[in-house]
Amino acid sequence: MGEGKRPFGFWTAAALVVGGMIGSGIFVLPAQLAPFGWTGVAAWVCAIAAAALLATVLAALARAMPEEPGAVAICARALGPLPGVLVGWAYWVGVWCANAVIALTAIRYLGVFWPAMTATALSSALWAVALIWLLTALNLQGARAAGNFQLVTTALKLLPLIAVVAILAGLALSGGRQFGTEAHAPFAADQLTPAITLAFFALVGFEGASVAAERVRDPARNVVRATLAGLALTALLYLIICSGIIFAMPVAAVAEAQAPIALFVAHYGGAAAGYAVAGFAAVAAIGCLNGWVLLQGEVPLGMSKAGLLPRWVAVTNKRDVPVGVLLAASTLASLLVLSNATRSTGGLLDFMLRLTTAATLWLYVGGCLAAIRLDVARPVAVLGLGFALWVLWGSGLEAVLLSIGLMLTAVPLYFLALRRGSAEQPA
Repeated sequence: MGEGKRPFGFWTAAALVVGGMIGSGIFVLPAQLAPFGWTGVAAWVCAIAAAALLATVLAALARAMPEEPGAVAICARALGPLPGVLVGWAYWVGVWCANAVIALTAIRYLGVFWPAMTATALSSALWAVALIWLLTALNLQGARAAGNFQLVTTALKLLPLIAVVAILAGLALSGGRQFGTEAHAPFAADQLTPAITLAFFALVGFEGASVAAERVRDPARNVVRATLAGLALTALLYLIICSGIIFAMPVAAVAEAQAPIALFVAHYGGAAAGYAVAGFAAVAAIGCLNGWVLLQGEVPLGMSKAGLLPRWVAVTNKRDVPVGVLLAASTLASLLVLSNATRSTGGLLDFMLRLTTAATLWLYVGGCLAAIRLDVARPVAVLGLGFALWVLWGSGLEAVLLSIGLMLTAVPLYFLALRRGSAEQPA
């Protein structure tokens, strides 16, 4: 493939990794991890180490098989078409599950301005569903409209994080006495697994360069470097921001916060700064949701074009949008939000975080199994597989079983595509 068809160099590939990782997770995880105390810090370290192992495996696969278009295709080649379909379908499930989380995160930050939106778990869920469908309507107008909206919101996602880092740096330079004003829960080994599951959600997306390997120049070199560099930068930023907020604020206040980053900035920078950060965080989450809504149509579309799913999945409108699968994914994301609306808002978010992590982990499990089968970075792949299964177990039985059930819905679609493909072969 010539350079024109591989437009991404190292910096663009690294931006894919960083952009894919910085989404909604960091805007809600301080509240979810606050009760864990020092166990939360250990969870970040373990989750980052696990992500580094898995990133190394995916990058090694891209280096060994640069002719393949991405991680899902490599899994299909190494493990067979049906396992490849299951891995790709599980990734699609993870996409629309993530959309449910991202929509709820945006509503939590919008609730800073309009408290009625988050007055109850049900009202939060209803507004999140409305936001999902608003951005679905935007994406039905075509990739150009969605892309223009994405350009406006992408840079804004960094501003709240920069504000938090600046405040934390100021606190540290002034002596850091704010970090020791309250006792935090000590490390507890029995709490490490659930804490890792939550922390790992924020790291999902490091596979961006590996998934788009066919667009990267010299993938054997650039995918590896971009993946590890992007992961290291973003993971360090997350560790500092999340742990810094938790240790510089009262635990109860952070744990109960609808918008923990806005709460932190308002506490140290004033109400006006808190409102500004909440606004930027809401816009960033909405922009992230827009990009993932686009992706929830593209993943099954690509699988259909490859003959792994029925041809009707690839039917598009005049704007080249796969309307059917896009509407199906938004419907499923909406049902996920509404089906758990009887939980508390924190419980609703916790469950969706665990389900999203469980669904996405199957791609990493498939990648590690493919590497072991192909004898590519086998020792690292064995360790990565162990970590992935550990985090999967930490997601909880409910989330794991639901992720498996949703993944298996691809099986009849695969055999339908296979039967129709055989019927169309010449006798």
